[in-house]
Amino acid sequence: MQLKAVDYTAPDAAKQFTESLRNTGFGVLKNHPIKQETVAAIYQHWQEFFNSKEKDDFQFNVDTQDGFFPRSVSEVAKGFSVKDIKEYFHYYPWGQCPEALKAEIQAYYDQALTLASELLSWVEQYSPAEVSANYSQPLSEMINASEKTLLRVLHYPPFEGDEEPGAIRAAAHEDINLLTVLPAANEPGLQVQLKNGEWMDVPCDFGTLIVNIGDMLQEASGGYYPSTTHRVINPSGGRQEHSRISLPLFLHPTPDTVLSERYTAGSYLTERLKELGVM
Repeated sequence: MQLKAVDYTAPDAAKQFTESLRNTGFGVLKNHPIKQETVAAIYQHWQEFFNSKEKDDFQFNVDTQDGFFPRSVSEVAKGFSVKDIKEYFHYYPWGQCPEALKAEIQAYYDQALTLASELLSWVEQYSPAEVSANYSQPLSEMINASEKTLLRVLHYPPFEGDEEPGAIRAAAHEDINLLTVLPAANEPGLQVQLKNGEWMDVPCDFGTLIVNIGDMLQEASGGYYPSTTHRVINPSGGRQEHSRISLPLFLHPTPDTVLSERYTAGSYLTERLKELGVM
């Protein structure tokens, strides 16, 4: 089985894309509106930030979860006991951010959110009637005026030989949110777990856009759209000397959005952040 890139400009792009999400939990887009040069510039500028001591001036706020998360507090994936080998910055329009990087990252946030909202409307459009009946409101309305949609700038540092045994860049996990929109990273490593338990490489051609379902959409759709397990494996050979930067946008509903009889978006997010050890 192989994930194929769907041409965003194709007449049946929405149908192809949602079929891929339904079958694998992932969709890959090409010829989408986000410019490759924009992403490349962000990767370069944030690599410089992560290489600097300035990052320590932006330590994350525990209550609001914005700012810089160093390796010492990196996430521990659910079911694992070892921290991921990564550091990252949580960007929200209302949160802290280095002034020199603010305009560029905000422009990208706005553009990615617009595209992510369109993709969510595709999911809504191709949800069968019995699935749509589970939605407490249209999916596209769940994110209106949401201040929880998060842009995470992830830095996986080069390997230095002192990594904790058993640690990998991102242990197997599922995302929490509705949809995640991710430009291809500057280094390979992302894999998705198939239904038979095998791992498949996600296409990483620079310029493609990777989208996956999060647990909140799985919950809201009664399991019709699967939140698929994925990971970022460790590099080998000469690639161990390379940093890896990625830029996922996590599309979140407003906290009072009802996902199911069990959860609101707010209660679900709090539960998962506690499991991850960052709250």
